[in-house]
Amino acid sequence: QVQLVESGGGLVQAGGSLRLSCAGSGRTFSSYVMGWFRQTPGKEREFVGVISTTGARTYYADSVLGRFTISRDNAKNLVFLRMNSLKPEDTAVYYCAADLNYGSTSESGYDYWGQGTQVTVSS
Repeated sequence: QVQLVESGGGLVQAGGSLRLSCAGSGRTFSSYVMGWFRQTPGKEREFVGVISTTGARTYYADSVLGRFTISRDNAKNLVFLRMNSLKPEDTAVYYCAADLNYGSTSESGYDYWGQGTQVTVSS
């Protein structure tokens, strides 16, 4: 089992950058595929990106490709979401999630979730 805590959200102007962090508990953190999702009120949770256990592979939603980058530091049980060239439509609560299997672009593919961190991009 792993517990996840996101941080780093806030208010930023369009075109700006933010880096979100996701801290995981437990000695097996490096065994988890880690995903990032986001959600706005009244909408389903949306896939943002995923990173493999070693960090060697990443995959992103088209809406963030080229602007967002996921990385991880398994020695520190951390996963990061670097967000550049932010747009007002990136405004959402951002969640990290963990999966022991293969990861997924669907939220149903993840077993553990953080509480989320709010990102607001002003125009």
